Amino acid sequence: MTPAHVAPGASTRSAAVACTEATGEKNMVLSSSRQASPPPTADAGGLEVLGLDPTLLPKALAIRDWLLTEATQLTDPGQILPGLAERLNALGIPVDRIMSAIHLLHSQYAGVGRFWTKEEGTGSRLFPHGPNRDQVYNESPFAHVHRTREWLLLDVAQTPDERFNIIPDLRAAGYRHYLVVPIFLTEGTQHGLTFATRAPDGFGEQDLRVLRFVMPTMAAMIEIRALHHHLDNVLRIYVGDEPHRAILSGTIRRGQVSRIRSAILFADMRDYTRLTATLSPEDAVQLLNGYFDCLVPPIEAEGGEVLKYMGNGLLAIFRERGEDRASAAQAALTAAVQALAQLEAANDAGRFPSPISMGLALHHGEAAYGNVGAGVRLDFTVIGPDVNLASRIAQLNKVLGEALLMSQAFVDVLPGRSEPLGVHALDGFAEAAPIYRPAPDYSAGSKRRDP
Repeated sequence: MTPAHVAPGASTRSAAVACTEATGEKNMVLSSSRQASPPPTADAGGLEVLGLDPTLLPKALAIRDWLLTEATQLTDPGQILPGLAERLNALGIPVDRIMSAIHLLHSQYAGVGRFWTKEEGTGSRLFPHGPNRDQVYNESPFAHVHRTREWLLLDVAQTPDERFNIIPDLRAAGYRHYLVVPIFLTEGTQHGLTFATRAPDGFGEQDLRVLRFVMPTMAAMIEIRALHHHLDNVLRIYVGDEPHRAILSGTIRRGQVSRIRSAILFADMRDYTRLTATLSPEDAVQLLNGYFDCLVPPIEAEGGEVLKYMGNGLLAIFRERGEDRASAAQAALTAAVQALAQLEAANDAGRFPSPISMGLALHHGEAAYGNVGAGVRLDFTVIGPDVNLASRIAQLNKVLGEALLMSQAFVDVLPGRSEPLGVHALDGFAEAAPIYRPAPDYSAGSKRRDP
C-alpha cells in the first residue's frame, strides 16, 4: 500500500517528539526546531474509509467510538495502548507491539513514551529536557515521518541496521514489519505512534487500511487528552496545587477569595541585591534556582505547598488536617530546619558564587488567596493579615541574628519547642509581637550565616 502524502500547511509552532530505542532503553527528546505544520491528523476528510473491506467497517467504527468515549476518559493513560491492541487484534490485525511518543508541556520533561508488548504488557517513561535532544530526534524514525508527513512501513529483515538505531533490536526480537505513524495536532505539535508485528506476512493491505481508518480518531483522542493535561499541568506549575484546582473548578471571577487554616512559612534570601549586582540575568536566575532547590524539596517532603514565589522569596503553607493543628506546625518547623541545613551544605559545597543566607518566619493562621486585578488580566495572589505578619517577622531575621523565627500563634500550637526573643515592633502592625526561635534541639542549622 502506498503511503499517503500529507500536504504542508501554514507555518506555525511545532514541538516534535521523538523516541529512539536501543537495547531496551527508550530515549525521548523534544525537537526545538520550527517547521511548517501540516493539517492535523484528525482532519482526514473521510477519505480514510476508501478501500476498507466493508466487513471490517463495523468493528473499525467500534474502535473509533471507543477512542472518543472510554479511551478519552480513562484515568490511567497506560490503559490506552493495551485497549487499542486488544481491539485491533480482535479485528485480525496482528499487532505485537505499540509505542506512543507524546509531547509534554512541562518544566522538567520534554515528553512521555508509553509502550505495550504482548510479552511485557505496558510501561512508560518520562524524558527530561536535555542538551542533545535535537541530535537524537534528527536521527530517529519520527524525524523522518515528520519531514515526509507520510507513514513509514519497514520490512525489518530488509532494512539496514544503520538506518535507525532501533532496527537491530526489532530484528533480534523477531519482528517482521515496523510501522511509524506521524501524528499532527491542531496546535502545531508533532507526536508519533509505532506498530510492530511478528506475523510472517507482516501487515497486510487491509491491516493498514484499518489503521488509517482509526488514526484520525486516535489523533483526536490524543489531542483531547493532551490539551486537558497541558492546562492542568501548566496551572499547577505556575499557581500551585490547590489554587490550580480552584481555578479549574470555576474560581476565576475577580474578588473571589478562599481561606485556609494552616502553618505559614515565609522565606527570603538575604542581600539579594548585592549578590546579584554583578551577575547577568542568566546567572541571577541560576542563583535563584539553586537557592529554591535547597528550600522547596524539604517543604514538599513535609506535605507543604508553595503558594507563591515572590522574587527572591516564597510563601508556603502546611494545611491543618482536621482537629490536629500541631502536625501542620511540626511539619513547617521540620521543613524550615531541613531547608537551612541544605542551604548550609550547598554553601559548603561551593554551589553559589558566594555564600548566601536566608531568613525564615513561621506563623500559624489563615492564608487567603484570590483573584485580584483589572479587566481580563487577573492574578491569583495570596493576601491577608496572617500572611503580612509572617513576612514582617522575616524582616527581623537579620536584626536579631537568627535564621529562623516563630510567632506567638505558631508556638501556641507547638509548645515546648521554642525560646523567647522578646517583644518586637513589626512594620505596619500597631502592637509589638512576641518573637521566638527554635529550642536548641531544633536549632541545628538555624543560626544565621551572614556573608
